This record gives sequence, C-alpha cells and structure tokens, in this order.
Amino acid sequence: GVGKLRITGGEPLLRKNLESLIEQLAVLTTPEGQPVDLTLTTNGSILARKARALKDAGLKRLTVSLDSLDDALFRRMNDMDFPVATVLQGIEEAQAVGFANIKVNMVVKRGVNDHEVTAMARHFRGSGVTLRFIEFMDVGASNGWRMEEVLPYDELLGRLQS
Repeated sequence: GVGKLRITGGEPLLRKNLESLIEQLAVLTTPEGQPVDLTLTTNGSILARKARALKDAGLKRLTVSLDSLDDALFRRMNDMDFPVATVLQGIEEAQAVGFANIKVNMVVKRGVNDHEVTAMARHFRGSGVTLRFIEFMDVGASNGWRMEEVLPYDELLGRLQS
C-alpha cells in the first residue's frame, strides 16, 4: 500500500549507484496501478552533475535544502564547504533537464537567518520552484534547539506580507 517514497538522510546524491536505485524504484506501482510518488531530498552539493541522470532514471520530484542565499551564512548554518552558488546551479540544472516539481526547504532560525526570508521569497518568486519555510524545531538534543530561536508561522507570514 505504499504510495510515496522519499529518499533522504545524509546526502543521498553521494550514494554509489543511486541512479540504479532510482530506476528500480521508479517502476513500482501502488496496488491501484498508479506510479509510486518518488522524491529525493538533497543539500544540492552535486545536484548540477546528477540532475540529468536522476531525471533519466525516473525521479519525478526533488526537494533541496537551502537556508540562506548569503554564502557565509549558508556555510555557517550547514557546516558545508561548498558555496550557495553550487546549490542554485543545481536547482537551475534540475529545471533545465525537466524537473517540474522542485521544492526548496528553508529552516528559519530567529536571530540567525530570519532576515533572509524575504530575500529567499524574492529569489524564488516566479521561478517555478516552491519555497517552503520550515520552523526550527527540537530534534532531541542534537541541534541545540531553544524556543527563542523559533520564528512562529504568524510572524513569518507577517514579514512576508509587509
């Protein structure tokens, strides 16, 4: 009865033979005979190189994690040693090869990247990419979660509307 498969965790694009796995999963159907909704979540670090192969293998949807357009802040928040431009190039390449359902997840932390909300909205507005704001949340002692770093939905919406 599975209708949706989401490949995530760590960075799935680093998995050896990922395209082969995608090919195998892409042919699965639901008990009603409908294709399984197959999606992948990535940090976008090598998406530009992999987009065509993923599309050709049968992947239908992509979600990219991107918390800031500011390179220094992006690197600081994600502890990654690749520029934000690499992620943006990956998104552009994914669109160029035909991915139509690209989502970008931005985890918003008050006092850290909340000032980037409107810049992100402007950047992706009209691009065909769905930007989703994810509330910073407690994941159990591993992310240093504090309530004062949470930007509630109503405040976020107010900023966007102004």
